[in-house]
Amino acid sequence: MGTELDNETLEAALTAVKEFAARRLPDDLLLECDARDEFPADIVQEMCGAQLGIQLFFIPEAFNGMGAGAFDLYRICEQMARIDVGIATGVLATFLGSDPIRVGGTEQQQRLWLPRIADEGILMAYGATEPAAGSDLGALRTTAERVEEDGAVVGYKITGTKQWISNGGVADVYTVLANAPGGPSWFIVERGTTGFTQGKPEDKHGIRTSNTAALALDEVYVDADRLVGGIEGQGLVQAQAVFGYTRLMVAAFGLGAGWAALDRAIAYSTTRIQAGGPLSEKQGYTHKLIVPHVARLEASRAYMEDVAERLDGGDQGLTTEGAIAKYLATEAANWAADASIQALGGYGYTREYMVEKIKRDVRVTTIYEGTSEIMEMTIGRDRWQLHLKTRGQHYHQQARQLEALHAHYANAGADIAALGFHALAEVMERARAARLTRHQHILFRLGELIAYAECAASLAGRAARAAGGQLNPKSDPRFDTPALASLSRIFAREAALKVAHDGLRWVCGAGGVGDGEMSALEVGLGLSAIHRAQAGLVADLDYVADVLYARAVPSRQPAPQSQ
Repeated sequence: MGTELDNETLEAALTAVKEFAARRLPDDLLLECDARDEFPADIVQEMCGAQLGIQLFFIPEAFNGMGAGAFDLYRICEQMARIDVGIATGVLATFLGSDPIRVGGTEQQQRLWLPRIADEGILMAYGATEPAAGSDLGALRTTAERVEEDGAVVGYKITGTKQWISNGGVADVYTVLANAPGGPSWFIVERGTTGFTQGKPEDKHGIRTSNTAALALDEVYVDADRLVGGIEGQGLVQAQAVFGYTRLMVAAFGLGAGWAALDRAIAYSTTRIQAGGPLSEKQGYTHKLIVPHVARLEASRAYMEDVAERLDGGDQGLTTEGAIAKYLATEAANWAADASIQALGGYGYTREYMVEKIKRDVRVTTIYEGTSEIMEMTIGRDRWQLHLKTRGQHYHQQARQLEALHAHYANAGADIAALGFHALAEVMERARAARLTRHQHILFRLGELIAYAECAASLAGRAARAAGGQLNPKSDPRFDTPALASLSRIFAREAALKVAHDGLRWVCGAGGVGDGEMSALEVGLGLSAIHRAQAGLVADLDYVADVLYARAVPSRQPAPQSQ
């Protein structure tokens, strides 16, 4: 996606974001803006100006930016979301708005608009979602009517309504998706154009520090050179081209917000005394409200890093992979924020404490840029086709690769993740044989199980690379090799158990198991091996809790139990 930053430049950027937030975005100010439902436009302009220049990382070098790669941007987006998801949304919205131009614009369009973002810090908005269509871009009703002179198209009149548009009421420039005679197409519309109006800010549950508004277009005229790419009908292709990338960034928002909530819960538990000791020393607190959520977030991080490396390596699209990253990261973040409220008790439920705000903010990450249900559908459909194409062998093959990895790195949890892949292949084959995907819900549940299994594999791979000294130097350094291995085993156990038990539930629930077939299915799922793999779980939870709280830990991690 870009030229990639060197590690020193990336670390300097992350430090600059932290320092800017400490100066200009303290918790008290964020809570005030949230209470007033106020978008701090002046501060966002500073972030996109000489004060910070955050916009430069998103713009290619050829257009006066720094052209950061996908891995760099995931780390930067995570850091912004640790501060405030609403403000991070306002910043990212500009780059969502510019994406149709960046990937599909003519050279003239790119040279006109992208340097303005880099040099002037203009704000943009991405006008796709509609009241009736939601995230279904193929169902849009906004139209673009050709205006012709002497048989030539000189412009378009755009009519329609857009809703839930981030930066909708404050952007300088908008990219708007509309149905032209040749099919869905993106158009560039400037603020102030006749017939183009912005609605009042939405009264939202969360991200109240961002601006979200509806757009109304009543025969809004734009010249023909505002048709992105100069050819009608390319709009959906242009949108699909960046889903892997944009959903990765939203996944990073979830990751950052989830960790922001957990870090507050961790700090609180060291000072809150209950029954003669701090909560941080009680398994009932750490093993329920902290460590499992850390494992889920780090599993999503591992998958995000795999996707980012592939994008930086030149892979195109990765729509399904972006969906998996977004699905687990945002769902895990939502659960982590909810657990953090529980962790703070009554304090967590009050607006005085940031975890209440984080919970409301992070909720939207499971909705925008495609809901979790759309992610499940995307994942399920794509991987279902892989299952059919490989005659049911895709995930068995993936499992065998993990088993080979386990032979070299026995502590990384790859063997447990392999059990999950084998079980997933069996569930999908049963679903094929009984034609269970005729039930939409089954396809969606398969999408969920696939996300868990693939993220478990990624975390096992990350733990193995760390053990081999091959981890990406830009990776988040919070956990060392033994801690990553423990986290991998924790999540792999959860994922394998979920695939087997939930898979069994839905295959049976949809009528895919006949009389006398249950025992064979249980054997095929590897239930006995998956149950045995749970051995050592509490020891791993103990170990990760010790690491999180910087307590003395054994010089060597708990040994994995034999399978």
